Amino acid sequence: MLYPERQEKKLGQLPATAICGNDISSSVLYVSSLTIIAAGQYAWLALLVVAAVLFLFRRIYGEVVGALPLNGGAYNALLNTTSKSVASLAATLTLLSYMATAVISASTAMHYLHGILPILPVTMATAALLALFLGITILGIGESSLVALVIFCFHLFSLVLLSGAMGFHLFHSGLEVFHHNNQLPPAHGSIGMAIFWGVGAAMLGISGFESSANFVEKQEEGVFAKTLRNMWVVVSVFNPLMAFLALAVVPIQEVAGHENNLLSHLGQLSGGDWLASLISIDAVVVLSGAVLTSYVGVTGLLERMTLDRILPGFFLKKNQRGSSYRISLAFFLLCVSILLITRGEVETLAGVYTISFLLVMGLFAVGNILLKLKRAKLPRPERASWTALLLALLAVATALVANIIKEPTPGESSNLAIFTEYFVPAIILVAIMLNRIALLEGVMRFISFLFVPLLKLVKRINRGIKAVIERIQSQEFIFFTRGDNLNNLNRVLRYIQDNEHSKRIKIVHIRGEEEEEELEKLCQDIELLGRKYPQITIELITIQGEFGPELVRQLSKDWDIPINFMFIGSPGEHFAYRVQDLGGVRLII
Repeated sequence: MLYPERQEKKLGQLPATAICGNDISSSVLYVSSLTIIAAGQYAWLALLVVAAVLFLFRRIYGEVVGALPLNGGAYNALLNTTSKSVASLAATLTLLSYMATAVISASTAMHYLHGILPILPVTMATAALLALFLGITILGIGESSLVALVIFCFHLFSLVLLSGAMGFHLFHSGLEVFHHNNQLPPAHGSIGMAIFWGVGAAMLGISGFESSANFVEKQEEGVFAKTLRNMWVVVSVFNPLMAFLALAVVPIQEVAGHENNLLSHLGQLSGGDWLASLISIDAVVVLSGAVLTSYVGVTGLLERMTLDRILPGFFLKKNQRGSSYRISLAFFLLCVSILLITRGEVETLAGVYTISFLLVMGLFAVGNILLKLKRAKLPRPERASWTALLLALLAVATALVANIIKEPTPGESSNLAIFTEYFVPAIILVAIMLNRIALLEGVMRFISFLFVPLLKLVKRINRGIKAVIERIQSQEFIFFTRGDNLNNLNRVLRYIQDNEHSKRIKIVHIRGEEEEEELEKLCQDIELLGRKYPQITIELITIQGEFGPELVRQLSKDWDIPINFMFIGSPGEHFAYRVQDLGGVRLII
């Protein structure tokens, strides 16, 4: 069904910020505890370092997307500066990042909700949440942005409220816990190593920063740069602040016990049950918003890849609301499959999430370098300095190394091993699509190699069989006549057609000297029968003389036709010979 063309609604600053902001701002729910566990009392410094790195990436993203304002993020940057194969690598990593983000966010949200409603089945609820946002995404970008904006505002309100409650709590209780934490020896033996491992963990706090670049075509002109600024402000304020306040309220030794719900625990300590419940509800809501961000981001990315013929054109089909519902549905099925494969234990996807996200950030920086070198004349609204670019790339490489060499907890695989398990099948699928012509040609060559010799053999056998058939059908038959009527001749030919494997017959007419009129009539009958039996070659031969055994034997010898292939009509009582005297001539009339 063809729908009328729909004028696509562009996103303003607030809804666009909300879509990508839910993803990046939800990181405050887990990054504070992860960074404190990794860096101890220097966690807030590590988070400030990451905020500085993100400031550098503002310029990088601004330059690349400003020069190439198309959906796709790092994929689009590399597509326009390198090859489609390299760009597809970035696209695969981005897709894995979105899949991991969607499943982890949905599952974590349902774990928070499970704490409020213990009877909730987490895995089924996670699938239901993914299905809910599938439906919202199919409704269109405008409706999705409204939901995202409500979630984003509620999340910011909850963080401000929690910060105020913790500040009020510290005003009355003092900074004794903070001083105690700072007197502990540095984690990993030195301040430098503590910050190194802290930065590796804290870089997860900026996951989602790349989302805005994947739906830039849905935004009004000039909005993209504002979304980068707004996301940077939120991350730079709340992530270090929450880590600092946590270190002022909770002893470092207790943080590991509240790794998955540190903020709700802080709400419990500073405001009581009501604030802890509010933060838990906020966690459910904003992590759900991160699921929505994944849908919107992956839709923009896969639309771009489909337009570039990396994916089948099947995915470009839109509904009457202008939504690429087939992409959303495919993404939903992928996420649910991962959820079922891992049986709800989606913590194993953290390795995929971490490494793929950091590689995407790194590839974006590489794309900026190539853009400067290969597309220097391309106009762009802003430019990142070489110093900022190299520092940002170094920071991402540092965090990537930290996450790769990080020792896994007992009983779990390393981040790199888990990432490889998911990355290899995905990149193989993309490689198949990129090289499908060569692969199809290879299949054709293999089939030719396998079956052409057999086909030649079959053709030789067919030719041999046809030759045998032709030899059989080329055998001539003889019917002796003295001018039979048309009906008798017709019976002879029908007998040949129904009973003999032959297409040739000689009608031998034995005539006397005064039978010219009879011969003329016989010729006319033969001509008529030739039209009726076009598959049989009929030859009329006239012989003047007497029919008898000698003539039969002589014709058999001259024409190489066995006597048993010679036919006559049934002789009357006055026939001069007996049938057996004719050497085996057959009676067919």
